Amino acid sequence: MTLYTALITLILIMDPFGNIPLFLTTLERFRTERRRFIILRESLFAFVILAVFLFFGQYILKGLQLSQAALSLSGGIILFLIAIRMIFPGTEQREEKHKALTEEEPEDPILVPLAVPLQAGPSAMAFVILSSSRFPEERPMLLLALLGASLFCTAVLLLSDMLRKVLGNRILRAIEKLMGMILTTMAIQMLLSGMSDYIK
Repeated sequence: MTLYTALITLILIMDPFGNIPLFLTTLERFRTERRRFIILRESLFAFVILAVFLFFGQYILKGLQLSQAALSLSGGIILFLIAIRMIFPGTEQREEKHKALTEEEPEDPILVPLAVPLQAGPSAMAFVILSSSRFPEERPMLLLALLGASLFCTAVLLLSDMLRKVLGNRILRAIEKLMGMILTTMAIQMLLSGMSDYIK
């Protein structure tokens, strides 16, 4: 695995463009300065959580007695399902998610849902655990990729108001679908790798 591959994969999984409407809906009650502070804080929380899974993921696997092949297959399935939802979001599902976010977070949202699961979701956790267990010698590179992906996602979210005004919701949805198509290919590759490891 290269730095570029890990960086792109993490950005696709964290899906910053797809999270823009959710972040804007959740933070619409706050002033611009407070909104930026919350985005920075939640992005930091997400980075720390994923970094913990990156360095201690191998021990989690041993504790749960999970094989790398099983994790690769399950991670591929999760990524595939997320990619399908990115390509075919469904209006009712998106509206229910928006409604749940606004109803469950009447006050300043801390950790949930902006950090977990919107940024550090199950698929991102599965990816960092799988990568650290398969390439333990490349953890510093994976940490650098995680840092780069987190900074990119944070920058996109900080510019979310401007991006929605300039691009519009239709273009943002098109970008999300394109990212979903790329993520679908990566999910299939992860599934094939898991099947190959299991057969061997």
